[in-house]
Amino acid sequence: PISVDVITCRQVDSYPPGKNDQQFNAAKLPTLPELMAGSGIATLYLLTYNSIQAFGWAIALFRILSNFSATGSVAGAYASAGDLICLLQSIAFLEVVHGALGLVPSGVLYPFMQWGGRTHFVLAIVRKIVEVQELPAVFITFTAWSIAESIRYSHYALNCIGRCPSWIVYLRYTAFIVLYPIGLFPGEIWLMYQALPFVKKTNLYANFFAHLPFSYYNFLWAVLLSYPFLWFNLYLHMLKQRRSKLGKQNIKKKRN
Repeated sequence: PISVDVITCRQVDSYPPGKNDQQFNAAKLPTLPELMAGSGIATLYLLTYNSIQAFGWAIALFRILSNFSATGSVAGAYASAGDLICLLQSIAFLEVVHGALGLVPSGVLYPFMQWGGRTHFVLAIVRKIVEVQELPAVFITFTAWSIAESIRYSHYALNCIGRCPSWIVYLRYTAFIVLYPIGLFPGEIWLMYQALPFVKKTNLYANFFAHLPFSYYNFLWAVLLSYPFLWFNLYLHMLKQRRSKLGKQNIKKKRN
C-alpha cells in the first residue's frame, strides 16, 4: 500500500506489505506543527502575530512619549497607552500556546512566567487601582516594556521572512540588559509596593480570596518577595540566549 507524504508530497511506503491496515504505524503521521510548517501556515501566522505585536508596542511607545512631550509630565502614561498595553499583554498568552504546540522552540515555562508576571501587574494592579495609575513607576515600566517589546517582536517578525539585519539581532539580545532591570525595580516592584496600602484599605479581591487562608494583600507581599528571584532566573536565561545567538552571529561574520 502507498500513501502520500503531506509534507513533501512524495510517495512513501506507509507500512510493510502483507500487514493488516489496522497495524499502520502512527509514528509516521506528521504532527500539527509539522503540517503547518510544511504548508507555510505557521510562518505566515507567526509573521502576522509578531508584526501586530511589534506595531502595537511601537504605537504604545509613541503615545507615551507624545503625552510626555505635550504635558511635560509622566502622569499620563496609563491614560495614553494603558488600554492598548493591557490588550497586547493579554494577547501575549498565545506565546505560551505557541511553545506548547511546538510552533516555536521557547517551551512553556519561561513564556508563561513572563506573561503571568506582567499580566498580573498590568491587569490586577494598575488597571484595577486608579490611585496608582499616575505614578512615575507606571511611566517607567510602560516605557521600558514598549521599547523592549518593539525590538523583540520586530526581531521575531523579520526572522520569519529570513531578513533580520544583524543590528536588530544585536539590539534584541543587548537592550534587555538595561531595559529589564529598569522595568522591574523602579517600575514593577516599586509600584506593587506603592499599591499595598490601597490593596489593604479596599480589601481588594476579597470575594475571590474569601475561601483561602490568606488575602490578596498577603499574596501581593509574597509576589513582591519572590519576584526578584523569579526575574533573576529569567534574566540568566536571557543572558545565556545572548551568548548563544551573538556567538553564532560572530561565527557567521568570520566565515563570510
